Amino acid sequence: MKAQTKVMHVDAATFQKLIDSKNYLLLDLRTTDEIKSKGMIKGSQQLNYLDKDSEKRISELDRNTPYLIYCAGGGRSSDCAELMQKLGFTEVVNLEKGFDDWKKRGLETVKN
Repeated sequence: MKAQTKVMHVDAATFQKLIDSKNYLLLDLRTTDEIKSKGMIKGSQQLNYLDKDSEKRISELDRNTPYLIYCAGGGRSSDCAELMQKLGFTEVVNLEKGFDDWKKRGLETVKN
């Protein structure tokens, strides 16, 4: 039997605590233009969810690594969490209201 994927949708404060724990790989699902104009959460790796090959790239990721994922407002990352669940990833944590809410709360961002 396949292990059940643990998917959590968390607020910015919880997301920050998980980043600080350093047990997760942080994925920014936004486009390059979004990142250039608004910055990103420190330590993020970009995986543009709108790219034609994003599903293929996600399917090539290590399923045993726990992931923290976010997009601008939470829509793409919710879709991505669902996809990762279908693919059998062990743990996926989605930033519920996305990067825009993160930034609004004054949490740390970096310009790329």
